[in-house]
Amino acid sequence: MRKKYLIWIVLLLAVAGSLWAVFRPGADTPRTASAPGAAGAAVPVTAVRSSRQDVAVYLTGLGNVQAFNTVTIRPQVDGQLLRIAFKEGQEVRTGELLAQIDSRSYQASLDQAQAKKAQDEAQLANARADLTRYTGLVEKNYVSRQQLDTSQALVKQLQAQVQGDTAAIENAQVLLGYTNIKTPIDGRAGIRQVDVGNIVHANDANGIVVITQVHPISVLFTLPESAVSRVAAAMAGEPLKVTALSRDGKMVLDEGILQLVDNQIDQTTATVRLKATLPNKKGLLWPGQFVNAKLRVATLPQVVTVPAQAVQRGPKGAFAFVVKDEGTVEMRTLQVGEISEGVAVIERGIGEGETVVVEGQYRLQPGTRVEAKVAAADSLPSVVKPE
Repeated sequence: MRKKYLIWIVLLLAVAGSLWAVFRPGADTPRTASAPGAAGAAVPVTAVRSSRQDVAVYLTGLGNVQAFNTVTIRPQVDGQLLRIAFKEGQEVRTGELLAQIDSRSYQASLDQAQAKKAQDEAQLANARADLTRYTGLVEKNYVSRQQLDTSQALVKQLQAQVQGDTAAIENAQVLLGYTNIKTPIDGRAGIRQVDVGNIVHANDANGIVVITQVHPISVLFTLPESAVSRVAAAMAGEPLKVTALSRDGKMVLDEGILQLVDNQIDQTTATVRLKATLPNKKGLLWPGQFVNAKLRVATLPQVVTVPAQAVQRGPKGAFAFVVKDEGTVEMRTLQVGEISEGVAVIERGIGEGETVVVEGQYRLQPGTRVEAKVAAADSLPSVVKPE
């Protein structure tokens, strides 16, 4: 019984000690943590002022660079290759000599055709002289009419032979000209496919070298089928500008003009192919290279814009935090138009010159006090200012 009383006494003393520790004079009272934006705790953010400007609207697709023209240089006559007149990778011009084939047999054929023509011309001259004599004699009945007709037929026969000889000479000259192989276009020579001393044939599959024209050069790229009507409408005006960018999108390789939209949509991918021509004066584009092609389809004049990262998405749609004069933020519901080059066009919700938060939104709610650092829009690393 005594032991039971001792246990109760110990429990009562423990409870009394705990209460005294909590409610003793001078004890600290519980404090609530300061919420973001409470008095004396402004949230630091980065903001920019909305502005009016022209905004270029682009459509972007993956593109592949192709040579403007590609020619495989093949021999057109058979013979031994005597000379290679180009270096691999060399820029060549139209009409420049690329290679030479042994021409002796073709020169001999030309000489033979010329000799045959000279022989037939001599016979033709003699036949014409006989015809002239027979024409005068037949009137005096010194020769028969049959002999005159035979003489006339011989002249016509020899005239035809001379014409055939002329054609044979022209053919021999063409074949002889084929022994000097020249480039038909301006371009760059590729890797040589055959060495000096080899016998080449007119039906060789590989040819001697491939010439590719890279100034100008073509870019083929694709866009979704939904963009076809917009591109077609834009092409009705001025020529559309196409910019070729590196795969990471950080480097402008060249700029050119859209040439055509393909005449059908690929049903397997629901895309349409487009072709642009670029001057490629710096030589940064190479056949077979993959690039990002950016097609400019419109320019929106003097619209209200903010950096794209200022626009947030919520259950009710797009919104942004606007800094008011008293240093607090207000959440504005937005109607956003085009977003291009890191710039968002605001159709409704923000006016020109208002201060909009672009960094630090995750700590904000309506009414939060902020310490706003106002930056220029084009100084933000993720914003590309339109042209």
